[in-house]
Amino acid sequence: MVSLFWEQRDNLKEKWVIAAKKADFNGIGKRFGIDPVVARIMRNRGLTEPEEMERYLHGDREDLYDPHLLKDVDLAAQIVLQKIREGKKIRIIGDYDIDGIQSTYILLKGLERLGAEADFVIPDRIQDGYGLNEHLVTRACEEGADTILTCDNGISAMEQIALAKELGMTVVVTDHHEVPFEETSGGRRQIHSVADAVVNPKQEDCPYPFKGLCGAAVAFKFLQVLYEQAGIPVSEADVFLENVGFATVGDVMDLQDENRILVRIGLKLLQHTENIGMRALILQNNLEAKQLKSYHIGFILGPCLNASGRLETARLSLQLLLCENPAQAAVIAREVVELNASRKLMTAHAVEQAKELIEREHYGRDRVLVIFLPDCHESLAGIVAGRIREAYYRPVFVVTRAEDGAKGSGRSIEGYSMYEEMCRCRELFLKFGGHPMAAGFSIKEQNIDLLRQRLNELSALTEEQLQPKLVIDVPMPVDYLYPELIRQLDLLEPFGKGNGKPVFADRNLSICSLRLLGREGRVVRMQLKSPQGKVMDAVYFGEAGALKDVIREKYGEAAAEDVISGRCSRQVALNFSYYPEIDTYYQEPRIQLKITGFC
Repeated sequence: MVSLFWEQRDNLKEKWVIAAKKADFNGIGKRFGIDPVVARIMRNRGLTEPEEMERYLHGDREDLYDPHLLKDVDLAAQIVLQKIREGKKIRIIGDYDIDGIQSTYILLKGLERLGAEADFVIPDRIQDGYGLNEHLVTRACEEGADTILTCDNGISAMEQIALAKELGMTVVVTDHHEVPFEETSGGRRQIHSVADAVVNPKQEDCPYPFKGLCGAAVAFKFLQVLYEQAGIPVSEADVFLENVGFATVGDVMDLQDENRILVRIGLKLLQHTENIGMRALILQNNLEAKQLKSYHIGFILGPCLNASGRLETARLSLQLLLCENPAQAAVIAREVVELNASRKLMTAHAVEQAKELIEREHYGRDRVLVIFLPDCHESLAGIVAGRIREAYYRPVFVVTRAEDGAKGSGRSIEGYSMYEEMCRCRELFLKFGGHPMAAGFSIKEQNIDLLRQRLNELSALTEEQLQPKLVIDVPMPVDYLYPELIRQLDLLEPFGKGNGKPVFADRNLSICSLRLLGREGRVVRMQLKSPQGKVMDAVYFGEAGALKDVIREKYGEAAAEDVISGRCSRQVALNFSYYPEIDTYYQEPRIQLKITGFC
C-alpha cells in the first residue's frame, strides 16, 4: 500500500510515493530497543513476525540453514570423496562472472585441503559462452579428468552432461540457476539432466528452505558436507564465508533471509581478510578493509573481478585470489583495476552512442527500446542496457555484432516480464533465455528491426507503468534526526537488492547556501533550512545541472542562476529525498544529509 508524496506529469520524472504498510511501530521499537522509524523500515521490507525481525537484526552463524537439507548434497559429497580416495582427477568448471570466480575458488581450495587431484577451467565468454559446452567436456576427457564438478552452472546443460556420461565421466552439478522446464497438459514439469548428483535449491523436490542462494553459497554448503564426511572440522570451511558474502552481493542476489546473514558474516571477514590477492585489490582501489560495506563490493571491487571476464579472461581474477606473493598480487590487482577502467570508458562510449541513436531515430517514442550497436563489445551489452533503462525508464534490448551473428542482452522494468514477452516472438531468436528482469539472446542481424517492431506491437505497457517511482520509506522532517537514530540505521545493513538503503524525504527545505566542488562541479554542498528553522548540512553527488533545472522550473531562470552561483539571495525551497549520515570530518561530528533526489 502506498500514498502519493509528489507527482510530476512528465513521465520521465519520478512519481514519489510513500510506503504505507501498517504495524505497531512503537510496540516493535520497544520490543527490540529501536526507534519506531527503524521498525517502520523493517515493516516496509516485508517483515511481519517477531522471529523474522530478530533474525533480520541479529542473525548470525548459528542461524544459517543445515546444508544437509539440500537435495543430493550428501550423495554428491560421497561421490567426490570416493574419487579423491581413488586418486581420480577432478575438473572444476566454473563461470566467468564474480559468482563463478568465487565458486571456483571455494571448490578448488576446499578440494586441495582434502588432497584431491583437482584443477579448474573457466569458460571464455566469447569463445566458449556460458557454462558447459561440448568442447569443454571433450577437452576434460582428453586431459584425463574422471569427474566434472560444476559450480554456478550446469543445471541446464542436458546435452553436454549426456556427452560426458557417454565418455564414461562422472558429473556432479552445483548450481543456483532456474531449472529448465517444459509445459505439459498437467502444467510445468522440470527437466533434469543425467548428472550423477545435482545440488541446487531450486529443484522442486529440494527441501532447502531458502531458494535464493548464489552459486558460491551452494558450493560452500557442499564443501561443508564434504568436510564433515572426510572427518575435517566443518568450521574450517568458514574461511570461505568471505567469498560467499562477496559473491552474494556481486551476483546481485536478494539480501534477504539467509543471504543477509551470509553477507553480514562475509563483510566482517573481508574487513580482516588474510587473502593476499583480495588485500591487494582493496589497496589498489584506495580502500581500507576495515571500512568495507556491500556498496564497495557491488560498485568497486566486484566490477574489477568481473572486468577480466568481460574483456580478457576470468582466469586473471581467479589467479589474483589464488596468489600467495604480495608483489605478484599487486601486479595482477593493478591489471584488473586497469581493465575495469577500460570497461568503464567503453561502456560510457557505448551509452552515448545508444542515446544518440535513440534521439536520431526517434526511438524514444517506443515503449520497448531495441538498440543495435554493432561495434559495442558483446560483454557490455547488458551494462549498456541497464544504463539506458535508467535514463529512459523503458525495457531495453541492446544488440551487438558478434563472431557468429548478433547477440543481445535485455534489462527490464517492473510490470514487463522480459522472458515471457520474448517467448511471444520466439521464432525471431536463434537462442534466448532469462527471467522477468533480464535476458540474453542471439539473433540474425536481419531480424533486429523486426524484433523492435514485434515487441512494441505486443507491448501492453501503460503510461503509468512507464513513469518511474521513488518509494519513500519515511517522510521524515529533518528536525527529527538525532545521532542515535542514525547509528541504529546501521542495524539495517547490509544494503543491496531486496534490502535497499532506506529513503527519507522532507518538504519545503530552503537552500541557504550552495557550493560546487570536485571535477566538473559534481559535488554539491548545501545548507538547508527546514520550515521550523533547523539548518542542516547536505551533500549531493551528481549533476548540478539537474538541480538547476528543477529550480528553474519552479522559480525561473534568475533564481536558478542565483542559487547555482552560490549567492542564494532568493527564497528557494524544494522537496528533498535523503539519507542521514554522521559527518566525522569536523572536530565535533555532525549530522549531514546525503541528498538522493529533489523536486
